[in-house]
Amino acid sequence: MDRQAPTRDVDVERKGRAGLITLNRPAALNALTLPMIRHLQAALDTHLADPGVQVIVIRSASPKAFCAGGDMRRIRELSLAGDVDAIAAFFKEEYTLNLAIADCPKPYVALIDGIAMGGGLGLSVHGGHRVVTEQAGLAMPETAIGFIPDVGASYFLSRLEPAIGTWLALTGARVSAVEAVATGLATQLTRHERLQGLLDQLADVSAGSVEEVLVRNAEPVQIEDALKALRTRAAGFDAPGLPEVLAAWRAAAGSEALQAFSPAALAQTFELLRAAKGKSLRECLALEFEGSMHAAQHPDFIEGARAVLVDKDRKPKWLA
Repeated sequence: MDRQAPTRDVDVERKGRAGLITLNRPAALNALTLPMIRHLQAALDTHLADPGVQVIVIRSASPKAFCAGGDMRRIRELSLAGDVDAIAAFFKEEYTLNLAIADCPKPYVALIDGIAMGGGLGLSVHGGHRVVTEQAGLAMPETAIGFIPDVGASYFLSRLEPAIGTWLALTGARVSAVEAVATGLATQLTRHERLQGLLDQLADVSAGSVEEVLVRNAEPVQIEDALKALRTRAAGFDAPGLPEVLAAWRAAAGSEALQAFSPAALAQTFELLRAAKGKSLRECLALEFEGSMHAAQHPDFIEGARAVLVDKDRKPKWLA
């Protein structure tokens, strides 16, 4: 099993009626380790058990990122060491946390200020309230490291417009705050300078209900304009088969652009999204667990994580 030391990278406190959870590993852009996941689960349980907590808020202490995802460098190390049990523990506990967030009986508010990728979306998108600032950028960039979109991404991406969901899953494209609201990945836009005021009001019983506070601090978003732009970028990604999708992608971006993505991961991701349609989040997470365990032990993940996260030369040599 993973023997990492206990973490101090998650801060937990009560402020008025708000139970706060603060991600505080700024040097790694809050990349999630197994101890962090366990601390996050314990923090959620603590706030749920406290009758004085009426709203749970998760935020970041980093000015750059909400959460850059799971610590995939660590997963690569475990894969190279053949420690399958530790890999399984990481994904099982991360996905259990994702499901607990989705099932949270108290209002759950994610304040996304900065980048949120991979596991960062698992901590936010499943909650009832996803607040993005103009500094937010959301993405599931796993195929570039030979991995698959997980943490319930097969659930929420397969429920977007087919071309947009498939485009996001395969290309790892980053969407802006406005685009996140337009697709439904976020529920509202609140400007960065109003974030502290929003938090203060969420903590203050006299400020009104949680919903009233959120509405009061929301900015208007031109949803149709954003969706039109996204549909243009994702044109052709709703084709029935992967070869047709790749042909559309190649025509738009050129063959060289596709070389940054693992062919095996692209194929696995495309099939995962098709299999996820109509399934519950729990069922999708079960599919993702099987897929993640397979991907984590595939040579393309070892190579992709090396090229992007370790050596950072961005020159992967894929198996196929």
